Amino acid sequence: MDWMYILLVALGFFALVGGGELLVRGASHLAVRLGISPLVIGLTVVAYGTSAPELAVGVAAGLKGSSDLALANVVGSNLFNTLLILGLCGLIAPLVIKTQLVKLDVPVMIGVSLLVAGIAWNGQISALEGALLFGLAVAYTVWLLRHSKAHPEDADEFAELAAPPTNWFERGLSGQLLLIAGGAVALSFGSDWLVEGATGIARAFGVSEVVIGLTLVAAGTSLPELMTSLMATFKGERDLAVGNVVGSNIFNLLMILGISSMITPGGLGVDPNILEFDLPILLLATLACLPIFITGKVISRFEGALFFGGYLAYLSVLVWRTLG
Repeated sequence: MDWMYILLVALGFFALVGGGELLVRGASHLAVRLGISPLVIGLTVVAYGTSAPELAVGVAAGLKGSSDLALANVVGSNLFNTLLILGLCGLIAPLVIKTQLVKLDVPVMIGVSLLVAGIAWNGQISALEGALLFGLAVAYTVWLLRHSKAHPEDADEFAELAAPPTNWFERGLSGQLLLIAGGAVALSFGSDWLVEGATGIARAFGVSEVVIGLTLVAAGTSLPELMTSLMATFKGERDLAVGNVVGSNIFNLLMILGISSMITPGGLGVDPNILEFDLPILLLATLACLPIFITGKVISRFEGALFFGGYLAYLSVLVWRTLG
C-alpha cells in the first residue's frame, strides 16, 4: 500500500481538528467584538464549529463524486457520538441529563433520524430533500435561540463556551480575522487530504469507501466532539457532555446531509449496505437514548458500559461483514 495515503489521512485529521478549533476561536471572539451575546455564540458558532470537520468532508466528498463517503461519514459519526462518546463519558462519571434534553432535544434527534431514514430508503437523498433538511436545520437553530433566550437557566453552559480572548493576538481584529481565515484554509486542505487518503486506503485494502467512511473518517471527524465531551466530563460539566453529542447528531443529519445533498450532482446515493445494516443500527442506538435518559435522568456507569460495548459490537460485526 502507498504510505502516502496514510500520511494524507494523518495530515487531514490534524488539519481538520486544528482548523475547526481556529475557526471557532476566531469567530467567537469576533462575535463578542460585534456585541453578539455569549449565548448566541455558543448555540451557533461553537455548536456548529465542532461539526465543521464533518461538513468539510461531506462537501469535499460530494464535489469529488464520493457520495457514499459523505453519507457514511455522517452515519458513522452519529454512531461514534452516541455509542462511543456517551459510553466512554458515562464510564468515567455518571452523566446528568437536563429536562430540556429529555423533553425536546432527544425527541428531535429521534424524529430527525427517522426522517432521514425515510428519505434515504429509496436509495437516494435528492437535492430537493437536502434543501428540506437544510431548512429544518435553520428552523431548529432559530427556535433553539428563542427558547434559550426565554429560558437562560437552560443555556448557561453555552455561555461558558464563548470565553473571552486570553491574549493580545485574539483580542485584536486582525488576529481574529487571521484565525478565521486560517481555520477555513485548514478545513479546506484537511478535507481534501482526508478524502483522498481514505479513498486510496479503501482501494489498497479492497474495501468500500462506505466502510472507511463509517470507521476511520467518522472517528477522525468526531474528534472535536470527543475532546469537548471528555473535557466537560472531567470538569464536572456533564450536562454539556451530553448536550454536545445530541446537538452534533442533529446538526450532522440536517445541516451536513442537507448541504452535501444539494452540492452533489444528482444528490447523495445511499449504499445498500448502509440501508440494510448501519442505518438501522443508528436508529436503534438513537431510540435507546430516550428510555436511558429518562431513567433517573442520568446515564449510569452501567448504561455507559452498554453504549460503549454496543459500539465495539457494531465494529466487530462491520469487520466480519467486510471480511466475509
